[in-house]
Amino acid sequence: MKKLLMLAAIAISAFAFTMQQGSLPIGSDIPKADIKMKDVSGKILSLADIKTPNGLLVMFSCNTCPYVLKNQERTRGISKYALEKNIGVILLNSNEGDRSKADSYNAMQAYAKKQGYNWPYAIDSNNELADAFGAARTPEVFLFNGDGKLVYHGAIDDSPADESKISRIHLREAINETIAGKDVSVKETRSVGCGIKRKS
Repeated sequence: MKKLLMLAAIAISAFAFTMQQGSLPIGSDIPKADIKMKDVSGKILSLADIKTPNGLLVMFSCNTCPYVLKNQERTRGISKYALEKNIGVILLNSNEGDRSKADSYNAMQAYAKKQGYNWPYAIDSNNELADAFGAARTPEVFLFNGDGKLVYHGAIDDSPADESKISRIHLREAINETIAGKDVSVKETRSVGCGIKRKS
C-alpha cells in the first residue's frame, strides 16, 4: 500500500513538473497582449493596456485556492511594490470550470473589494491566456520587462506554504534587477498551488 501511495505521489509530481515545463519560455514576448478581458471594475482591458514602459506583472489567481489565500498578503505586497516601480499589474482568474460558482464574476468583485485590490482582476475567458502562457496553477506569476520580454516565471518567494520560512522573495529580486537593467539572476522557480480549473 505504501508503495502504491509513493508511486501515485511521484506520478502527480511528474505531472506538475511537466505542466511547469510546458509554460512560456524565458525571453518570450507577452502572448495575446491585445485580447480584451473584463475587469472587476467593469472595464474592458488587455495586457497591452496594463503594460508600462517598465514592464508588466501577470499573476494567475482565483478566489478560493488555499495557497492563494495563504499568499494573499504577499500578493498585495508584491503588487503594490511593482506599481511603485511603475510596472503594470494584473491578476487573471482562469478558473472557467468554476465560473458559475466560487469563481464567478460577482464573487471576483466581492473578493477584490475585500482584499483592497488597486489593480485589475480580470476574467480569462475560455482559459485563453492561461493556455497561451502555459499557466498551470494559482498563484503563478510572469514578469515581463519594458521590452515586453519574459524575465521571470514561477512563485512569489521560496516558501509558499509557510511565510515564516521565507529566505528569498524571488519576484521582488527579479523586479529590482529588471528595473536596474540587470539580467535576472533567478529566472524560473516552481510555483506551488491549486491547478487551474479549465473547462472539461
